[in-house]
Amino acid sequence: MNLNPRPKRWQLRATERVAILLIGDFLAAVAALFLGLYLWAAGDAWMKFSLEFVVDRPPFWYFLLPFFWIILLVELYDIHRASNRRETFKGIGLAVLIYVLIYLLIYFTSEPNSLPRRGVSVFIFLAAMITLLWRLVYIRIFTAPHLLRRVLIVGAGKAGHTLTDVISDLWPPPFFTVGLIDDDPEKLGKDIGKFRVLGTSQQLLEIIEQEQVTDLVLAISGEMKGNMFQMILSAQEMGVNLSPMPQIYEELLARVPIFLLEAEWIVRSFVEKTHTSTLYQLTKSLIDFSGGLIGFVVMAGFFPLISLAIILETGFPIFLAQERLGRGGQPYKIYKFRTMERDAERDGKARMAEENDERVTKVGWLLRRTHLDELPQFINVLLGEMSLVGPRAERPEMVANFQNEIPFYRARLLVKPGITGWAQINYGYAGTVKETAIKLEYDLYYIEHRSFFMDIAIILRTVGTVLGFKGQ
Repeated sequence: MNLNPRPKRWQLRATERVAILLIGDFLAAVAALFLGLYLWAAGDAWMKFSLEFVVDRPPFWYFLLPFFWIILLVELYDIHRASNRRETFKGIGLAVLIYVLIYLLIYFTSEPNSLPRRGVSVFIFLAAMITLLWRLVYIRIFTAPHLLRRVLIVGAGKAGHTLTDVISDLWPPPFFTVGLIDDDPEKLGKDIGKFRVLGTSQQLLEIIEQEQVTDLVLAISGEMKGNMFQMILSAQEMGVNLSPMPQIYEELLARVPIFLLEAEWIVRSFVEKTHTSTLYQLTKSLIDFSGGLIGFVVMAGFFPLISLAIILETGFPIFLAQERLGRGGQPYKIYKFRTMERDAERDGKARMAEENDERVTKVGWLLRRTHLDELPQFINVLLGEMSLVGPRAERPEMVANFQNEIPFYRARLLVKPGITGWAQINYGYAGTVKETAIKLEYDLYYIEHRSFFMDIAIILRTVGTVLGFKGQ
């Protein structure tokens, strides 16, 4: 067998696709900026388009519009959303909506005639149109089959089967899956999900050559035999990329596969990755404090109307105060506007809220859909008990139940709970243990990968959820 390294084919990894999207979006936004300046100048009564116009007429912040535009497109830097036309239209439309609402808020609170209405409106329109055109070109060209990696899964057991199920549920596919290999003779030639077991470790190098495999995903849960290990090393020498199954699972779903990890992972890998820099901790504290103040002011503005609505429908109390577990399992009182009947738990037992819960009042339904019921939690943020972004705060009784049924459940207590979070924006309502486990996978992914930019992305996506009335 020829073990000489093969020439690399031009196939894009996730990070490379994100870089291409970012560069394309930035160029589209810059083009919209200068076209906006030109059209603005064309209608200007005093000065036509010239260097003098560019220097004197637009305020400094006008040249920052492309950066704000890219921030609002944060949802579309998920490579799966970016490859989907429907998600692309929806993401750009939402960015336009948020941009317009922010501008209108500033416009109506500023001095008359102090803002360049024509310049901003033209920029928003052109940025949306040019970005949409670029994104459709990206979908047409950069998701073509010849640019997809060709992946062979090593291991057809539980981990391999889980991965094939994940791949089958994604459209468009993240890569071309050639099939699987496994040394169990009973699995040879059988289908695992939609993909076939092509051979054993003895045929690995031959399959790589025949199928032009670019990547191996190691999905072996148990002990790896010596022959398999040697063949994998030989494949790497040929230039094939190696990736562990949990890494690919995280790349595809932005979740941690809690049911496929060993107990030592929580100490050896997860805890090591959760350490953050002092700069991030300081920045997060500043964002929490400033966001808490803004949220408290917003709550104060809505308080009279919400209070009156609750009192008229079901009377007092206006607020709901419940014990929750914070960072390190420390208990604290969380505050919300009451959305359920006064005796929602008549038997005194903690119950999970259900989708279309009959205990929710009419006013409560509206508050939940708009997330206005969450506003009093900004008090908890100012008190330092919560963060703007983090895992959902849970009741002690629920934590006690879940930690007996879901692996690593208490690991979510390594950070402060948040008003919003990675699980909340990526997964809908969790009314069962299985759904709670999926949300935990998102929570642990956030704890493992959290950063300033991730927090900002979550906050912006939360705004989109609120504007879309997607609350539960």
